[in-house]
Amino acid sequence: MPQRFIAVGLLGWLALGLGACSPTVKLQAPDKPIEINMTVNIKHEILLKVEKDVQQMFQSDKGLF
Repeated sequence: MPQRFIAVGLLGWLALGLGACSPTVKLQAPDKPIEINMTVNIKHEILLKVEKDVQQMFQSDKGLF
């Protein structure tokens, strides 16, 4: 009977040891915010709007220059 207790005890310690070695996954937010650079598209849109406004100004004021 003492051998059974030893075997059960060893199996218990083995199970606890294997359970403690399980990998963990941590999801953590980054320290800095994610930055998306879209200056090219914004600049293009602004230039188109300004160009249209300038064309309308020249068309409405023929004697400007």
